[in-house]
Amino acid sequence: MNCYIPQVALLTFFLTVFVSAQDRFSSSESKFLAMDIEKSIISNTENSKNHTTLSAAMKATDLDKILSHDGPFTVFAPSDSAFNELFSKTSSDLLDPENKEELKALLRYHIIAGEFTASKILKAMCSGNGKAVFTTVQGEVLTATLNGIDIILTDNFGNCAKIISADANQCNGVIHEIDSVILPKRISLLP
Repeated sequence: MNCYIPQVALLTFFLTVFVSAQDRFSSSESKFLAMDIEKSIISNTENSKNHTTLSAAMKATDLDKILSHDGPFTVFAPSDSAFNELFSKTSSDLLDPENKEELKALLRYHIIAGEFTASKILKAMCSGNGKAVFTTVQGEVLTATLNGIDIILTDNFGNCAKIISADANQCNGVIHEIDSVILPKRISLLP
């Protein structure tokens, strides 16, 4: 009987750590994970308090019409703080109507046709020896790699964005929140 006590104690310890980690995760969950899966990508983005810039940009470029109906799409959604950091580095107002095509190119670089959950991205990375390359609807590639337990997206310039909240399912796709704005090659207004 004594030989089972260390195993039971170890099992109890791991279960306690697992449950407390799950509680911590659910209390710090992103608002994206609480979105209504019956609504479209654009509807849920409009209702997110952390993605007002993304929502305004989608409307300014008419991408809201596409993302409210068609699909499936995977959207890598930069937070407002990610957009604020980008806007502080450029002298141009990307939301200005004269910059519509540039802004549209930027947003299209954050969208992949198809529904790619985090597990599908990880599966693609396993098939690609730790790296997966996706073609965005902008027509340029985006590379996904793993850094510890984080999925990292790298653009053509070597800029990186971490998926900070994954798998917010929508009726027409999935949204992953990222901590930085990634940049396509075909845009001239950005640094």
